[in-house]
Amino acid sequence: MYKNPYISRFKAKSKVTPGFYKQIFQTTGLTGLFVNEHPHRALTVVYGRILRALEQMPVNAAYRKYTEQVIKRRLALVQEEPDIQRLEEKIGMGQIEEVIEQAEYELQATRAIVESKAWEPLVEKAPENQWKWPIA
Repeated sequence: MYKNPYISRFKAKSKVTPGFYKQIFQTTGLTGLFVNEHPHRALTVVYGRILRALEQMPVNAAYRKYTEQVIKRRLALVQEEPDIQRLEEKIGMGQIEEVIEQAEYELQATRAIVESKAWEPLVEKAPENQWKWPIA
């Protein structure tokens, strides 16, 4: 009988490991939010991108100052805490997948602020009472 060399060569590699189905069927319990296999890596990458985007803003810009504080603190937590459960508790923003999603949204917001140069003064003078609240 003919032996297909492809099958004989790769059959051993195609065997399913014991924990395979456990990994596939893990869930966050939140619709549309999938389990991230490497959350430390994902957060480190996104936080690094946010910090690089913040460097394009002036040092005295309010958004840069406060966002940089939060991101550096969270990045330090990610680097020092290997346990995901404890990391979720220390960050305090829900599941780690939610934190990753929030970080990605923060990166988008940071890039939008850099693009619009929101720290620069207005082109023309603001109308009188524009910043007054409540409107009356």
